[in-house]
Amino acid sequence: MNNSIKSTNTVWHHATVTRERRATLNQHRSVLLWFTGLSGAGKSTLAHALEESLYQEACRTFVLDGDNVRHGLCNDLGFSDADRIENIRRIAEVSKLFIEAGVITLTAFISPFRADRQKARDLVGSENFIEIFCQCDLDICEQRDVKGLYKRARQGEIKNFTGISSPYEAPEQPELSIDTGHLPLEDCVQKILDYLHERGIHSRKT
Repeated sequence: MNNSIKSTNTVWHHATVTRERRATLNQHRSVLLWFTGLSGAGKSTLAHALEESLYQEACRTFVLDGDNVRHGLCNDLGFSDADRIENIRRIAEVSKLFIEAGVITLTAFISPFRADRQKARDLVGSENFIEIFCQCDLDICEQRDVKGLYKRARQGEIKNFTGISSPYEAPEQPELSIDTGHLPLEDCVQKILDYLHERGIHSRKT
């Protein structure tokens, strides 16, 4: 199969149940919360903790986690720069569909390149994209590394490992920068909840 050949016979089907109608039913807007940071920075932990809080507030949510996605949707991809770019492109496309479905979508990916994160923002629309930088020093990330990935990367056993043998381009102007290296998890979650309430994503509070 030649993936470079694209069909010219497809058109976008506009559903009668619109995103706006779903927002009315759900009583909250759908947005994309894009968690980015080094391995071990706490992206997945924070995303799932936030999802639990939003669930308790009766929000429709779903977490797209880096490891989980690579078990299925992206199991054909490695960790070269080209594969990382394609990985993020697929996630952005899936996230766009989730947003249309009225779901508050949380993605937990290293997503090391600014250009790829910008493409994701452009795809879903800047008004729907909330970049959350999980800011954590490399030494703390390494201390948290229960899988020993950083140690293996430093020994040369893992190639293209972000922060060691592959670069991480930190966000320059994220909507939120959370000090996941030092703040308690509940404080990190509350900072994001406060932001969502201020943005009018939804108005429920526990």
